[in-house]
Amino acid sequence: MSLFSRRDLLIGAPAAAFSLLGCRANGSDPVPKPTAPEARAVAMLLDGAPTMEGAGVRLRRTIGSRALSVLDPFLLLDDIHSDRPEDYERGFPEHPHRGFETVSYVISGAIEHRDSVGNHGRLVDGAAQWMTAGHGIVHSEMPAKQEGVFWGLQLWVNLPRASKMVAPRYQDIQPGRIPEVSVSGARVRLVAGELQRERGPVDGIVVAPTMLDVTLGAGQLFEHELPTGHTSFAYGLDGSAQVGSEATVVARSQIAVLGPGAVFRARGGSSGARLLLLAAQPIGEPVARRGPFVMNTEEELDQAFAEYRAGTLTRI
Repeated sequence: MSLFSRRDLLIGAPAAAFSLLGCRANGSDPVPKPTAPEARAVAMLLDGAPTMEGAGVRLRRTIGSRALSVLDPFLLLDDIHSDRPEDYERGFPEHPHRGFETVSYVISGAIEHRDSVGNHGRLVDGAAQWMTAGHGIVHSEMPAKQEGVFWGLQLWVNLPRASKMVAPRYQDIQPGRIPEVSVSGARVRLVAGELQRERGPVDGIVVAPTMLDVTLGAGQLFEHELPTGHTSFAYGLDGSAQVGSEATVVARSQIAVLGPGAVFRARGGSSGARLLLLAAQPIGEPVARRGPFVMNTEEELDQAFAEYRAGTLTRI
């Protein structure tokens, strides 16, 4: 079982910055000129920690572990990757949520999801789902048993106080809706945010997220400008890459928390690399968390549990 489960309290927030430099030309007075945007350095590099969740799913956790309890507004990042059905097929049976959002990204395999109000869908290879739990939802997420490798990730994203009690909302995004963009030879799947005049299909999210799935060849460089105030991180999916202004090597199942700056920079290692890049506006509010609920106060958590027991959690 995990050293730091989804029942622990998570609080934290990073900062970001940006600078301009001046220069002198032909002996004249200094003329202020902006430099190239500053690349973000890797502020923390962390291996995923093996743990178990749901009804017995083996996975690796980075955000939500003891070493990285929270990365405002991100609350949790889990990676399920196995060719053994016994590691994942018990899945995540019916359970409630309130006050935050879950993001599921399927790389290989399929997940069936159902909820308490009759929604039902199937996420296949390359699909994504952004679910806003809002005031309350009860749902299940069950990986489908298959030959070969099942590989999926789940991210939890906090909601600000003003949005915690909104109506639940699903964005089920099938693979064909996710644009694939070539950037100097790098292949990028654009789930959320903007890139080369394309916009990802995820919309209407308060924290204005960026979510890119980036595949690099050996030695290939990828750069992407991010809002300077946004929290950001890269997660290694395959191979290895040199990330940030100091070319920190990021490998499979490692998270690289990025520091201040404007630009994400990564170069593929000798066998290439695949990275997931996430960024979003931090919320900066108190976080109270217990089990499947994330609110601002302990009293609000007590209320959520009372409503769940009474069968009224999902009612407006």
